[in-house]
Amino acid sequence: MKRRTFLKNTSLATVGLSAFGVMNTFGNGFGDTYKVNEQRIVSRIAELAKFGQDAKGHGYRVAYTPGDIDGRAWFINLMKNAGLEPTIDAAGNLIGKRKGKNPLLKPIAFGSHIDMVPDGGNYDGTLGSLAALEVIEILNEKKITTEHPLEIIIFANEEGGTIGSMAMVGGLTKEGLQQKSQMGLTMAEGIKAIGGNPANIQACIRKKGDLKAWLELHIEQGGILEQENIEIGVVEGIVGIVHWEVTFEGFANHAGTTPMKLRKDALLAASKFITEINEIALKIEGHHVATVGKIVALPGAYNVIPGKVVLGLEIRDLSVEKIELLFTQMEQRAKAIAADTKTNISFERQANESKPALTDKVLQQTIEKSAKALGLTTKYMQSGAGHDSQEIALITPVAMIFVPSVGGISHSFQEFTKTVDMVNGANVLLQTVLAVDKR
Repeated sequence: MKRRTFLKNTSLATVGLSAFGVMNTFGNGFGDTYKVNEQRIVSRIAELAKFGQDAKGHGYRVAYTPGDIDGRAWFINLMKNAGLEPTIDAAGNLIGKRKGKNPLLKPIAFGSHIDMVPDGGNYDGTLGSLAALEVIEILNEKKITTEHPLEIIIFANEEGGTIGSMAMVGGLTKEGLQQKSQMGLTMAEGIKAIGGNPANIQACIRKKGDLKAWLELHIEQGGILEQENIEIGVVEGIVGIVHWEVTFEGFANHAGTTPMKLRKDALLAASKFITEINEIALKIEGHHVATVGKIVALPGAYNVIPGKVVLGLEIRDLSVEKIELLFTQMEQRAKAIAADTKTNISFERQANESKPALTDKVLQQTIEKSAKALGLTTKYMQSGAGHDSQEIALITPVAMIFVPSVGGISHSFQEFTKTVDMVNGANVLLQTVLAVDKR
């Protein structure tokens, strides 16, 4: 950044001004006047949870399943009742529009997703989606028309690789459309099932500058805020996520008659590699993480030495360079393991990887000021989980608001966020939207 630009931005921040309007103009009673409806949020969380729920009360609203389709129809109805103009774009994203006083201004967009992982929790994505709708409800009740148009965006298939948001920024490739979703359909088939148009996926693309800003409220999905007794997390950046399918090929042979020294055990090679992944990740300084989350050993019998193993490797970090460094070291170690175990090891980088994304500093400050005006404690932090915001950061300034997750548990039936924290986050979202709207 040039020195003159830096000084100008610093001066604006000092007096509470920014490109997004006045950052500290809540005034006497402003934060007390406009508050979200706690009961409405809680009841809607419970109501949405029923879609895709099994007999034991566990949630399976995985993208493109009947539960997802029914939940989306329910949400569209809520949008209509709130006076929005809901549409489904070519990627299957739900978009609800509210007019502003000045139609020439770019829309302020906010929302999240409502699909979940198998046997997932009821707050991941859902809170941000329903809080976005709650902001609209409050503006309607208070008869407030913002200067900017507003858009609620509920992205499709966030859990399957931020598919809807990736498509919106032009990143969903032909290969990505043919990738299998968690329910077994290709992404193209799934998008078609929820009302999208994969044959014309380009129709959903938004260009840089089409939106004023994007805001997303989300549960932390980790335990930092709860451990430190902090009410609001101000997200500085979202990690990139890259997946590799790693294949180990040995020789399947009789487990009883093949001497230990003559074996080409693919599972043995895979187990050594998994240990090396952990050691390399621990050795290098930083907040990165590396995980093997799935493994398949073939042919899969007690009395047969595994001849083939396929595992899934995931690396996450805020730096692309760090991700590549980690992988390079792991790949080099794999070559040594292959030679030692007389096996062959190959890597296939998966499509639809997520790039790291830094959030907008001015929006970060706006969220912090909104929270403090409401008497809430804050902490700047990174997101170790992927979110739609990192895709949308390619076309507009983005920011995320985190609220505590009890026990740091997420992607689990036991996922839980307290009502007071949900309400705090929704109120911060409301105040931030109003602050960004001010000129």
